[in-house]
Amino acid sequence: MSGRLEGSEWVWKDGEFIRWEDATVHVLSLAVQFGSSVFEGMRAYKTPKGPAIFRLDAHLRRLETSARTYRMSPAYSSGELAAAAVEGVRRNGLQSCYIRPMVLRGFGSPGLKPDLSPIECYIPMWPWGAYLGAGALESGVDVCVSSWHRPAPNTFPSGAKAAGNYNNSQLIAMEATRHGYAEGIALGPSGLVSEGSGQNLFLVMDGLLVTPILDGTSLSGITRHSVMEIARELGVPLQEQLVPREMLYAADEIFFTGTATEVTPVRSVDGLEVGTGGRGPITRQIQERYLSIARGLADDPFDWLTYVD
Repeated sequence: MSGRLEGSEWVWKDGEFIRWEDATVHVLSLAVQFGSSVFEGMRAYKTPKGPAIFRLDAHLRRLETSARTYRMSPAYSSGELAAAAVEGVRRNGLQSCYIRPMVLRGFGSPGLKPDLSPIECYIPMWPWGAYLGAGALESGVDVCVSSWHRPAPNTFPSGAKAAGNYNNSQLIAMEATRHGYAEGIALGPSGLVSEGSGQNLFLVMDGLLVTPILDGTSLSGITRHSVMEIARELGVPLQEQLVPREMLYAADEIFFTGTATEVTPVRSVDGLEVGTGGRGPITRQIQERYLSIARGLADDPFDWLTYVD
């Protein structure tokens, strides 16, 4: 799992760049009191043509949708936020980094009604390596099925990337870590497989790539979508379907997807080895294609990269 955060120098806030140490909010902001914040996670990769942000436009579209769901749209367009993210990478002198645009409710009202609380917008960024630890992309990780379930549809909008939703994710991740696993897999309220604490999930069954349907318990991941596009490009048969827990134990391959996680193989589930216990051939094929595009080492037929310089 990722270690202590090493920050950068500049953070964009509401139209200007401020020092990292000055990017603070009041203790009584609604973001602190009630988790009233939506955010995105994006990566910039070092490429032969300089740093490039992966799927910048798609991430900012989802941020806009998440903010709209919570009635907290920022005063800045997606184009303005995109320009700010690009300039932030340039100003911080970063070749590769993680970027987290955030829209939050600041200090104003002490109660749940947010009318008096201003909407603030930040874009911090920092260097960040492999989310699930060194070697995870090659060797895979050991995971468990969590005792914590994802919320039912129409309780929390799981399709919005909101800070408050991640209290559930923290419980899943902490439980997994406490029992010696790298990550947890959550079931939905029906008992069917939903997602990881912060990742979508794919299985390979007899050559078929399977991922759980978006049933209102999980996030529509940008990396999930990217992997589906890559699978179609590579001619790998793909199916979205309901996934019962026992499929995890029968799968030939399993991998997580996410901006931080990228494409990480799952080595075992609940102590049961997945396939041969390593990175399977379809996982490897998709992972290599994904990373080669993101790192600017292969053609980009999907126009996913936004170059900084």
